[in-house]
Amino acid sequence: MKHERMRTLQRLIRQKYLDAIKDGRKVQEFCEVRPNNVKKYLQLDKEGYELEDENANAIPIVYDAIHFTSKETGDTALVEVKAARSEIMLDDNRNPIEYQYGGQTWVVERVVYDLGRIINHTVNSRK
Repeated sequence: MKHERMRTLQRLIRQKYLDAIKDGRKVQEFCEVRPNNVKKYLQLDKEGYELEDENANAIPIVYDAIHFTSKETGDTALVEVKAARSEIMLDDNRNPIEYQYGGQTWVVERVVYDLGRIINHTVNSRK
């Protein structure tokens, strides 16, 4: 992968999760899709509606990597994205969880990114 041509998602996370990614213990990143960030995570048509695959699942935006930055330390890691998929969150009865926002009904969904190799990482000096 060439760094200058990669499509990269920016994420702020806690240091313990960044450490788990670097140690290979955290192999997925979960991003909740909300009305204010839907353009960041899902492909949309010209009218702003989610594009769906043949199984009626929203289609995530394809990112080559995620650039994680620790909220606490500023440490970073650029991590390859191997795959992405969207998931609708279900209640105990296996029904989609819904909420109201802006006069519309939304379902709770998230994008799951399968993480690959660490492309680059930095550690800030700590006092």
